[in-house]
Amino acid sequence: MKRPIAYIAGTGYAVPRRAVTNDDLAKQGLDTNDAWIRDRTGIGQRYVSDPDETLTVLSTNAARIAMAEAGITASEIDLIVLGTATPDHLLPATAVEVQAALGAGRAMAFDLGAACSGWLYSAQVAEGMIATGMAETVLVIGAEVLSTIVDWTDRNTCVLFGDGAGATIIRHVRTLPRAESRERGILSSYGRSDGNLFDLLWRPAGGVAEPFSEKVSAERRQFVRMEGREVFKHAVRSMADAVDRALDQAKLTPSDVDIMIPHQANTRIIEATAKHAGLPMEKVFVNVDRFGNTSAASIPIALADARRQGRVPDGSLVLFAAFGAGFTWGSMVVRF
Repeated sequence: MKRPIAYIAGTGYAVPRRAVTNDDLAKQGLDTNDAWIRDRTGIGQRYVSDPDETLTVLSTNAARIAMAEAGITASEIDLIVLGTATPDHLLPATAVEVQAALGAGRAMAFDLGAACSGWLYSAQVAEGMIATGMAETVLVIGAEVLSTIVDWTDRNTCVLFGDGAGATIIRHVRTLPRAESRERGILSSYGRSDGNLFDLLWRPAGGVAEPFSEKVSAERRQFVRMEGREVFKHAVRSMADAVDRALDQAKLTPSDVDIMIPHQANTRIIEATAKHAGLPMEKVFVNVDRFGNTSAASIPIALADARRQGRVPDGSLVLFAAFGAGFTWGSMVVRF
């Protein structure tokens, strides 16, 4: 298909009220400290939801900000795609609850599960739906309440993750002035998966019906488990490949990129990916220190944050790259 077909018209994010610092975790009896966490991850704090700050609430708040920036109303939304691994309910999709909260009565709505690649995959689905003519305006959300599925006694995982939601409005380029429609938009995208490695980063129980037993409860199977060293190796390799593919597809080089916004897993993965891409860290947006790893929410939160800091002015060429459980990974090049 001839691109650009769709462009990002608005961004927004929402996080819980409560910020939990590394020192807070140490005070709660976790065997860690601020220096240990920062050295290994670059994370200084993360946001943790209270019971009233559900995925629906965070997603709706982020969506309203993105809609205001795009200058659209709920009645204009044709489709809502919500990337998440932590829906409010396994049935129905959280996207339909967001639809109801926004009053987007004419929109089709569904969740998409691709872990940390959730927003990127959702954006690719949105572009495809726009290309087929099924939608003109799509609300794409990446959101997580990971605090509900992490073991707060496991310092290897709980220090990494945070809660939050990021939202984007993706529209057909025909809604732009004619001159802009030839310049702005999604220029390329790439995605892949490898289910052979699913148990390097997974949640053993929670989506599969199992008879209750003391053994299942004692094993704490409802929480995320991760083989950190193996995940690191695959994340860097896969994101590096995704960066190459998206740039090649767009017929661009790293020197053309104004800023890269990668999945905010940890600073070591981000730095390794940037090095492979041939991009200096000055061209890489990092906010994992303030938000932690918010999985599917990390890229849209980072994008909205970068826009508000003036790091992504109109005309910028932005490179996105993500990697998540599954394994899933992908990339996208967008002109703003």
